[in-house]
Amino acid sequence: MLEQEVKELIIDVLQLEDISPEDIDSEAPLFVEGLGLDSIDALEIGVALQKRYGITLAAESQETRRHFASVRALAAMIEANRKK
Repeated sequence: MLEQEVKELIIDVLQLEDISPEDIDSEAPLFVEGLGLDSIDALEIGVALQKRYGITLAAESQETRRHFASVRALAAMIEANRKK
């Protein structure tokens, strides 16, 4: 399942050793609340998504901010944009 892959990617890229994929709520915010990620984390995740799925994200776009709202939003964006 793509949401599971995204959770594993976030944990791997950010080296969140104390968190398992099951600990991450797919609907929870990734920034501020929820996982409490910051802009550097977003950049690292964005690079990893680009490498793994071949998608490009505009750093300061409002649309990109919406995609990073939650794991579920990221998974939906990947599904819609990944290069086959």
